Amino acid sequence: MRELVVISGKGGTGKTSVAASLGVLADRPVIADCDVDAADLHLVFSPVVRERNEFYSGHQALIRSEVCTVCGTCRSLCRFEAVGRVDTAPGDSVFFIDPTSCEGCGVCVRFCPAGAIDFPERHCGQWMVSDTRVGPMVHGRLGTAAENSGRLVSLVRSEARRVANADDRSIIIVDGPPGIGCPVIASVTGADLVLVVTEPTLSGEHDLKRVMELTAHFRIPTWVAMNKWDINPGITRRVEREAVASGAKLAGRIRYDPGVTEAQMNGKAVVETDAPSAYDMAGIWDNLGFQT
Repeated sequence: MRELVVISGKGGTGKTSVAASLGVLADRPVIADCDVDAADLHLVFSPVVRERNEFYSGHQALIRSEVCTVCGTCRSLCRFEAVGRVDTAPGDSVFFIDPTSCEGCGVCVRFCPAGAIDFPERHCGQWMVSDTRVGPMVHGRLGTAAENSGRLVSLVRSEARRVANADDRSIIIVDGPPGIGCPVIASVTGADLVLVVTEPTLSGEHDLKRVMELTAHFRIPTWVAMNKWDINPGITRRVEREAVASGAKLAGRIRYDPGVTEAQMNGKAVVETDAPSAYDMAGIWDNLGFQT
């Protein structure tokens, strides 16, 4: 089993479009959408959910108002200012925990003199196993203001490997999150190959350097694909030289093509259309040699 992770230094570089096309070109793949903070690969593959699971991570403090003595200990100790107070009647009030501010540290639970604060697991989202036209897809969705996206990413990847083993599939294509934070680290660690999608802009150049430092740290073979390369050929050549000097290989270039947007609007990967950039995507897949 081999795992290819598609990432980018910033959002909006075309990472998901590339990942979707590689998923179509691969032979019997398992698709994993690890961009759980802003999942959108389902817009291309229209998955039919066959298994839905709740994702719990960390804890959430909850004040039981019928036991609370309104002493204010929790409020004075909470460094995240997650404890609020509301007046319910003249001379009467109750405390409550703001779930978007609570970090689940448990200090209020530990020091509440009345034992009025519960500490259940926090519901942070869902993860699903679905069927698509190219094969199984494992994907997750983090809840609003929820955290621990790195843990959900790790869960999605492990489930993708489980599905691949169960279905005797040898390739996993991962649509990773942008940036270099915890979710990205959870997406790339242990991967066989990373494909970084970038663009010929100053911000794209800067963000690519940061991603290259990350993959070099984990010693993961890294390839670079330049999207919309023809909007600035000069920067394209410079960024490609820098990528090679940093130890990456060049997977290829993708031209600027309005057909990409049209394919997305029709719920298709670019390589499922006759858009000119479809040939660029196919060339990148061939250059990677991931299936051989």
